Amino acid sequence: MEENIYFFMIIALAVLAITDLIVGVSNDAVNFLNSAIGSKAISFKTIMIVASIGIAFGAVSSSGMMEVARKGIFNPSEFVFAEIMIVFMAVMITDILLLDFFNTLGMPTSTTVSIVFELLGAAVAISLVKIYAGDGNFTHLINYINTDKASEIIMGILLSVAIAFTIGALVQFITRILLSFKFEEKPKWVGAIFGGLAITGIVYFIIVKGLKGTSILSPNATQLISENPELFILINIGVWFILSWLVTRFLKWDIYVIIIVIGTFALAMAFAGNDLVNFIGVPLAAYESFVSWSNSGQLAADYNMKGLAVAVQTPTYLLLASGVVMVLTLWFSSKAKSVVKTSVDLSRQDEGDERFEPNFLSRQIVKYSIKASENLNGLIPNGLKKRIDKQFEKPHAYITKAKVKDQPAFDLIRASVNLMVASVLISMATSLKLPLSTTYVTFMVAMGSSLADRAWGSESAVYRVAGVLNVIGGWFFTAIIAFLAAATIAYIIHVGGIYAISILLLLAFFLIGKNYISHTKKLKESKEEEKLERAESSSVQGVIEESAKNIANVVKRTNKIYSNTINGLAKQDLSLLKKNKKQGSKLSSEIEDLRNHTFYFIKNLDEAHIGASNFYINAMGHLTDISQSLDYIGKVSHKHVNNNHKKLKYNQIKELKQIDYKLAEILNNTQTAFEERSFEKIGNILNNKQELYDLVSQKIELQVERTRTEESSPKNTTLYFTILLETRDLMTATMNLLEQYYKEYDGKIAPARLD
Repeated sequence: MEENIYFFMIIALAVLAITDLIVGVSNDAVNFLNSAIGSKAISFKTIMIVASIGIAFGAVSSSGMMEVARKGIFNPSEFVFAEIMIVFMAVMITDILLLDFFNTLGMPTSTTVSIVFELLGAAVAISLVKIYAGDGNFTHLINYINTDKASEIIMGILLSVAIAFTIGALVQFITRILLSFKFEEKPKWVGAIFGGLAITGIVYFIIVKGLKGTSILSPNATQLISENPELFILINIGVWFILSWLVTRFLKWDIYVIIIVIGTFALAMAFAGNDLVNFIGVPLAAYESFVSWSNSGQLAADYNMKGLAVAVQTPTYLLLASGVVMVLTLWFSSKAKSVVKTSVDLSRQDEGDERFEPNFLSRQIVKYSIKASENLNGLIPNGLKKRIDKQFEKPHAYITKAKVKDQPAFDLIRASVNLMVASVLISMATSLKLPLSTTYVTFMVAMGSSLADRAWGSESAVYRVAGVLNVIGGWFFTAIIAFLAAATIAYIIHVGGIYAISILLLLAFFLIGKNYISHTKKLKESKEEEKLERAESSSVQGVIEESAKNIANVVKRTNKIYSNTINGLAKQDLSLLKKNKKQGSKLSSEIEDLRNHTFYFIKNLDEAHIGASNFYINAMGHLTDISQSLDYIGKVSHKHVNNNHKKLKYNQIKELKQIDYKLAEILNNTQTAFEERSFEKIGNILNNKQELYDLVSQKIELQVERTRTEESSPKNTTLYFTILLETRDLMTATMNLLEQYYKEYDGKIAPARLD
């Protein structure tokens, strides 16, 4: 009976291992995809193929790292088999829940940090149970935990943040000074030198260090290279310099694209070699413990696990099978793409949509960094300062390019540096059997290089710094929650046994399934939702045609949001009003993004079409007025119901419904006119505008009379007047927008503007 229970636990751990591989790769795909995707050096399909091959190689070379799960955090000789299985089960349940939570948020976190602190938390919990049961002293805890190795791992992880950021910034700064943003104009031999150095670093630390000890490299070759590292590096630099020059000179290949391809392969291999332990190390250790205990003939509570401290070679077929699961996840995980997007957005060269809002800490960091930079600049001679600034001057294309989705987030130089530096750092850690966090390294290298590349300008610095602080805060959150959650689950399993395990497994898979369904639903809604598109035309007529789709989109969404507000107030439906408020804020944010694009729109205009700028600016102003009124109506309505204030009266709802009906008629006609490009219909809409305007004025007068004679609720009156006045402002902005289009299209004098 006892063996059946532990056999069930092994089966459960195997399922958890596969699940952990899936959620783990979804999180860690950012580590090796962000540079290639951000630079758009090669197609997405090519990126995935290269990364898949790298993962396969890395999985084969990762066997040595499995020792961390066996004896890196705790001393197995202090535990019996029954206790070890509780530790391993608690770790795996905690890990998949924690990683899936971060994936759903689209935030990169560290699988290394999570597994290390989960092992530490679960081991500490069971150790304390043993100490308490044996009437021991809590100071004896040090006997159960491998404090030296645990401290080494934790310090390595924390130091990786500072080291990766500093080295990434330093290498990027030096590289940019030498190559500048106009690197494509440099002679071929300059790119060849960079290629020789970059590829040598990748080859030495990945192919040699990463694969040392595997059958891919013979023992003689490994010994020869390790005895003569300087000679090997020099020969590699020479060989790769010559090859780089030849392929760029005669085959016309871009050496930076080649570096990105090799670097993506290398980083994917380093990821698999370094991080595979995070996903299957614990289940493999559990399986080996189970086999050892089964052959012993002893009870689970009596069998000491000192044999777990002996190194065991992980079967190659298990590593390959794990590699296959990782590759399939890489291709099909939508959550992986959302995590990659966070990293790319925070490191992109130019301003754009900022996901994170600035906070007090980010503002203070930027404020004092600017002061420190100004003081430092005062120490640099003006001549040297001008020469440095010249290297950071961007080509004209950087300034005038339209901010469309297919533009790269950063150039090939930065992508190459990110991959080269991250590959070197991670591979060095792998060769030392130190589970450095690949997420920390790749993310902080990318942040350091973007800072050195002056990507965090005054327009975006507070947002980017806030984003980095959020991510780093999430890392510390990971460590604390991983420790506490694993310790709690371990104690629950200790008390509840097989029943607790069954309930926890069901709960874990229920939550993962729920998150998957929720994420898929949001992804589907995002794809179906029509978003506003930025204008790229240089003529008035071109802007009219391009923006017609945007106007139809805004009018359609305005109609829906306004109607939902009135319906939500009528039914006192707080959930509808809350969702509606978010939709209003989202529309307002999209229109603000279009306004932020005005600078680049004007830069793109030809001299002959400079008048298009006035049309575009005025149109953006009217759209902003519409969104602000709509957003405010949604917010005050939600606040009123959320605060449980007095309901609007039947007559008030009835009057708002009349306005909504009339407004919907006008907005539907407007939407049709812009969708069909039938701008002549705008004239009919404008002719009927006074009817709706008079209707709103009439309702205002009625409410004034009610307030004087019968109204008793100040909050009720305030809300009603706010909706009526903002509705009038919304109408005015809409009509002014229609008049602008009607004038330009028809060439006639439009009706007078509403006051």
